[in-house]
Amino acid sequence: MTSPGRTEHLVLPGVLTAEQAARTVAGILAVQREDGAIPWFRGHHLDPWDHTEAAMALDAAGEHEAAGRAYAWLARHQNDDGSWYAAYQDGDAARVTDRGRETNFCAYVAVGVWHHYLATGDDTFADRMWPVVYGAVEFVLRLQQPGGEIGWKREPAEDGGAVVEDALLTGSSSVYQALRCALALAEQREEPQPDWELATGALGHAIRSHPERFLDKSRYSMDWYYPVLGGAVGGAAAKQRIDAEWDRFVVPDLGVRCVLPNNWVTGGESCELALTLWVMGESDRALEILQSIRHLRADDGMYWTGYVFDDRALWPLERTSWTAGSLLLAVAALGGDEATTAVFGAERLPAGLEPDCCR
Repeated sequence: MTSPGRTEHLVLPGVLTAEQAARTVAGILAVQREDGAIPWFRGHHLDPWDHTEAAMALDAAGEHEAAGRAYAWLARHQNDDGSWYAAYQDGDAARVTDRGRETNFCAYVAVGVWHHYLATGDDTFADRMWPVVYGAVEFVLRLQQPGGEIGWKREPAEDGGAVVEDALLTGSSSVYQALRCALALAEQREEPQPDWELATGALGHAIRSHPERFLDKSRYSMDWYYPVLGGAVGGAAAKQRIDAEWDRFVVPDLGVRCVLPNNWVTGGESCELALTLWVMGESDRALEILQSIRHLRADDGMYWTGYVFDDRALWPLERTSWTAGSLLLAVAALGGDEATTAVFGAERLPAGLEPDCCR
């Protein structure tokens, strides 16, 4: 098990002790396969976004070798077009269970790679992963629509490989953060990517100013907070957005609803809202949210996915690597972990170029 001495920076009153943090890190490591894959839990599937989120949590905990193996898995299994499939059974690349290629799943590698580089300063890693990030970004931008939004996936090749042009606000907001991290990596390598800058600016403008360009998923809490978490919406507009929907989505002392009107709070959404609040400079509210989901913590240090409070029942009965990972990242941000605050605080990330209409 990870030593509590290595997780002292992840101590947060009412959320984690060093020993509890060490147990959570050990839980994620136990899910990781020898080849570096991090499925949701052993026997379930891996998707590239949640795999990367768990890898980032390992870096935040100082488990850089394990995180590096997770990125090596991505490098080995990237498709020729720069994508990854949506689901691999238990992280086994020979057993693909969903051959769709989702843009936000594919883009998120840029966030993870930049986070790992900031955490380690490993130039060799950055050199090795640059072609992976480049290929992923190019795949994603081939699905960008004229209004700046990102089509949410490409269908499986055996079904024709058509682009699904409909855009998801949560997915596009995640892609926006990923493009900014990709631009930071390009800048660090002194390899300017002007097309990426234009694409990033157009996407940010669409998220801020054109909600009609995205499918209406306003019942989902992620569509509420992700434009702020992804960095497209900030300042007074971010506070107005979060405050306007607070009472609809936040259940005091229990966490954040995943989707309305269901009386179901989930750990992942709760931790992401806490991280969003930290981004906004509201660490006190962030801490309260994290403290409210202590009831989801299991004895092994992992976290149950959710809780149906009408029935007083945990549901589904699963403890996922990405729920634990999102908690560790939120705690790391509140604790001032440099790599995590740089990636989510985003003050030093390039913002792209605004479209001509908006300059």
